[in-house]
Amino acid sequence: MVIGVVKCTAENLVALVPQVAAKLIKDEYQVVVESGAGKSSGYNDEVYESSGAVISTRNEVLTKADVILTGTSIPKTDIDRIKPEALLVGKFNGRVESELITNLKTSRAQVFSLDLLPRSTIAQSMDVLSSLASLSGYKAVVTAADEFAGYFPMMTTSAGTIPPARVLILGAGVAGLQAIATAKRLGAIVEAFDVRTAVREEVQSLGAKFIEVEGAQEDSAAGGYAVEQSEAYIAKQKELIHETSVKADVVITTANIPGRKAPILIENRTVNAMKQGSIIVDMASASGGNCELSKDDQTVDIDGVKIIGDSKLYNQMGKQASLLYSNNIYNFLKYVLKEGKDKLPYDSEIVSQSLLKVERESTVSA
Repeated sequence: MVIGVVKCTAENLVALVPQVAAKLIKDEYQVVVESGAGKSSGYNDEVYESSGAVISTRNEVLTKADVILTGTSIPKTDIDRIKPEALLVGKFNGRVESELITNLKTSRAQVFSLDLLPRSTIAQSMDVLSSLASLSGYKAVVTAADEFAGYFPMMTTSAGTIPPARVLILGAGVAGLQAIATAKRLGAIVEAFDVRTAVREEVQSLGAKFIEVEGAQEDSAAGGYAVEQSEAYIAKQKELIHETSVKADVVITTANIPGRKAPILIENRTVNAMKQGSIIVDMASASGGNCELSKDDQTVDIDGVKIIGDSKLYNQMGKQASLLYSNNIYNFLKYVLKEGKDKLPYDSEIVSQSLLKVERESTVSA
């Protein structure tokens, strides 16, 4: 069976790094990689060849491979070149209807979007969202520390004592928890908010103060994600966040609701009341943003408050991000191909939830 890797032009993310390619080759798969596929992630063609992979053209990979691996996007012209019933595996943001998703659903390939995998124990080793979110949470704090015109830890000098920075983390999922841990390691005073009271102990175990509003709606079926809240709760939540944010030096927001617009947590009035020199890193900017004034992939300055909108901070860590993504894909392939490509376990929730449902184009007579 031929496993092909094509370049993802949207991110510094390659779907298979050389050391993971070597594992697939040891498992008796043939691995063919598009020339230059790993360049932006720090892996050149020679390293792939040393691992046993074959370097080829994009067209050869698309037309010959039985399984095609990529990152977050693929043009329709490439989708149309894939062999019928070949497997296409990537991270396509499958919860949001888009032109890409429409093209994938009408393709001849069987398309798997790994961002749709269930949050279950068996799928944990394949969870691309958690892998990349962890990197982004770390990078959010490092980015904020770099932009902040001060120290994170308390500094005692002969000229006096500088108090530690105050950091507020909104959302205590994978990214938020990693942000908390990183900010604490840098010596900041950290507070965290999340509508899910179940994360209180995790937040406190990392040394942060958990702030909360009573009366949050929770749903055990939400896969660990937050759910939409009542208007009364949202009003109390915004007031608490406002009061805490104006005292903070750095605010990092991570709150997302899958397939929906991100909740607004930081309003205009909050930004206007924050101290000059404060930093906001909005990790939900791609889905509308948690900060009312953030712009995706941009940094804006509002009267001395810097707002950084970046939902793909892991993209700045291409080599490490690609390694984690590759391991997730390897574990996914090992599971779905254990009986061969023609005997996929369609009754498994791993396959049924990540497989984009086929919507073949058809002609209807008038």
